[in-house]
Parts: sequence; C-alpha cells; structure tokens
Amino acid sequence: MNGILLQLPLPKHLNEKQLLLQIDPLKDVDGLHPLNAGRLMSGEPSLIPCTPLGCNILLKKTLGELSGKDALIIGRSMLFGKPMAQLLIAENCTVTTAHSRTRDLKGYSIKADILIVAVGSPNLVKGSWVKKGSTVIDVGINRIANSDSGNILVGDVDFYEALKPASFITPVPGGVGPMTIASLMYNTLYAACLQNETATKSWRSFLEHSVDSA
Repeated sequence: MNGILLQLPLPKHLNEKQLLLQIDPLKDVDGLHPLNAGRLMSGEPSLIPCTPLGCNILLKKTLGELSGKDALIIGRSMLFGKPMAQLLIAENCTVTTAHSRTRDLKGYSIKADILIVAVGSPNLVKGSWVKKGSTVIDVGINRIANSDSGNILVGDVDFYEALKPASFITPVPGGVGPMTIASLMYNTLYAACLQNETATKSWRSFLEHSVDSA
C-alpha cells in the first residue's frame, strides 16, 4: 500500500488531528499530515492536498505566468484555503485570505485577478463581485432544492452571473472535481516513488517537471 487518505469530515466522536498523525507522511496522499503541511509552508517538496494542487495546475495551464497577480481565496480551511494560499505565494502572487468574519467581502472580491471560493455557501459570489477579465475557481459543492428537477448541485459562485465578467470560470459540477481526482492519482504515484529509494531520483524529477509544466 503506497497511499492513505483520511476521508473528511469525520464523525464528531473521532479526533481528526490524532488520526492524521497516525498516517505515515510518505503515504499521506492528501497532504494533511503536519510534516507535509510544514514542508509546503517552508517551500520544500511535499505531498500537497489534492484540490489545491489541482486548482494550481488549472491556473497555470489557463494563465501561464501567475507572478504579480492579485489573488483572493475565500475560505481558510486546512484542507483547502491555507495550502492554496501557500501555493499561490510560491507562484509570487499577492494573496489575500477572506473568511466568514471578513468585512466588505465584495470589496475584496472585485479587486482580485484570481478569485477562488471554497466556503460551502450556495451562490455566495454574485456577478457584481467579479472583476472584469478575472479568473474564477469555484471549489464549492452544494446540494439545493429545485422545484423542477429535485435537488441540484451548485457552487459557491453564481455561475451564470459570474460568467459575464470573468474571462475563465470553473463549472460545478465538472470543474475542480476531476482535477482533484487527477491530483490524487499524481500524489499516489509520487508517494510510491518517495517510498522506493531506487526510483525516487528519476521519478521525482519527472513528476515535479510534469506539474511545473502543466
């Protein structure tokens, strides 16, 4: 077995932090062990949480050079918001993290070249919040009632409103989700290489180059 993933959130009677500590950092394919989080913070090669990794690849593939861009991340979770901020800082973006206590959230949003939303609040971000020509990454997945078709899935961004000003926007479903799965496969292969010293040098070089050039 080369990879271990702890499916979050956990039932309330289980201790998330204690269970994450039980995972071998070299098999931590969701990048949540404190050792991997610390390596990401310090800019060292590490296993990176899958969804932020996928979003970073999307942004680099879409925009190319990220350096100097203003990025706003709405959401500060350990699973997404905090590692996403670290990845964008590493790309030389100017990063702002917003959350439920942020005042004038719209005011921050309208200034962002890159707007990433991951709070679990259906259609929170309206079209009037989106800067013209910006890139919007919607990480939210919310199930809401619909009178015509029963329950439907929507993101944290009002997609059809934000579609007008944005130059690029991910849909829900079908946007970030497939990138998360692809990143999990990448992390599993990377973890296997880390655990096999004879293969580590060549495969690590190949994998890191693949992500950097994506």
